[in-house]
Amino acid sequence: MPFPQDRPRRMRRNEALRSLVRETHLAPDDLVWPLFVLPGKRVRNPVKSMPGVFQLSVDELVAEAQAGYEAGVRSVILFGIPEHKDEIGSGAYDENGVVPQAIRALKAQVPGLVVMTDVCMCEYTDHGHCGILKAPKAGGPGQDLSVDNDATLPLLAKEAVAHARAGADIVAPSDMMDGRVAAIRAALDAEGYGDVPVLSYAAKFAGAFYGPFRDAAESAPREGPGIPKDRKGYQMDPGNWREALREVALDVAEGADMVMVKPAVPYLDIVRLIRDRFELPVAAYHVSGEYAMIKAAAERGWIDEARVVLETLLCCRRAGADLILTYYAKEAAGLLTGKRR
Repeated sequence: MPFPQDRPRRMRRNEALRSLVRETHLAPDDLVWPLFVLPGKRVRNPVKSMPGVFQLSVDELVAEAQAGYEAGVRSVILFGIPEHKDEIGSGAYDENGVVPQAIRALKAQVPGLVVMTDVCMCEYTDHGHCGILKAPKAGGPGQDLSVDNDATLPLLAKEAVAHARAGADIVAPSDMMDGRVAAIRAALDAEGYGDVPVLSYAAKFAGAFYGPFRDAAESAPREGPGIPKDRKGYQMDPGNWREALREVALDVAEGADMVMVKPAVPYLDIVRLIRDRFELPVAAYHVSGEYAMIKAAAERGWIDEARVVLETLLCCRRAGADLILTYYAKEAAGLLTGKRR
């Protein structure tokens, strides 16, 4: 047989050669660290289903963010857990609420940090849904309550403005209400925050990977008469890819500056489709269930945690994600910079 003319293995012989021709790179700047903040002082509540993740008071949050910044993490996204919840999620747009407090503290004490905020109602409503609920029309189909899309939009806009006023660099609506990007963009512009970008959770699927997050954010839908048991009525069906592209196109038309796919790894095909069709930055959210599965397997000694984490995040980048939201951000940054081994 003639000698093969193509020998790809030549460039794999050692790490120096592999690094020279590596097509995709992962850096700490690509990572966004989700953090949970709640009222109080010196509070550091471990999340049982997410080892290494905590509910933090503002003072502890600042210390954690500072440690992440020193490890190389340059961006965080905040999720608030209010002291009191009600049916209209009033804590979400309280200008003195826990998230605005955290934003001001972070901007004062870690000034180089990019502070993003989740804009949604589920952490703040007593029923756990992402908007306010309404009763069905008399004589109409169904007896259950449902999320009132249009009545929720002004509240989301108020929440985004409250975060911008506190100093948020980016607001990120995750509610999946139709028209929320336009409502938020209009409110920000009207209040003089035209320079604050909107990162839209454009393709957020009603998947099974969110359970640990709902423990951390205390945001699971409440069981009760007439209350929808899940969020399938407004989050996307996992089987739909054309609809994902439509959702992104709508959000881009409404003024989104960046778009997100959530979850990440099971939906990397969606990340690639969006990357190939749109010019905006694309984010992928490596969600709580994905994090918890790696942790569980690592604790049992079944996998090399560090290698699996870096490979997983690298593959998100290879699929087309410009930034990755991950609970592994600090650990991954440390591994990438050599500050953790």
